[in-house]
Amino acid sequence: MVGSQKRRGAMDRVHRFAVVLEPEEEGGFTVHVPSLPEIVTFGKDEDEALAMAEDAIRLVLEDCLVAANRYRAAPAPRVRDVTVTLAA
Repeated sequence: MVGSQKRRGAMDRVHRFAVVLEPEEEGGFTVHVPSLPEIVTFGKDEDEALAMAEDAIRLVLEDCLVAANRYRAAPAPRVRDVTVTLAA
């Protein structure tokens, strides 16, 4: 196999990432990927924000392969709600 074909074959595995969509006051969403903190992207709606996150994740993983850095999957973040009551 040629080098680029080996790299492409390694990328054929499915990777799952948690993403955080933060609504912006002016509309749209800022997206963060907790396990890849270098990624911060934006989309004008949820679908576009998720597509932008997918593209950014793919680019980071491909860069890792080109640089011969192995990507190590971080544990998935745990997202929970915390309720705080303030005295009146």
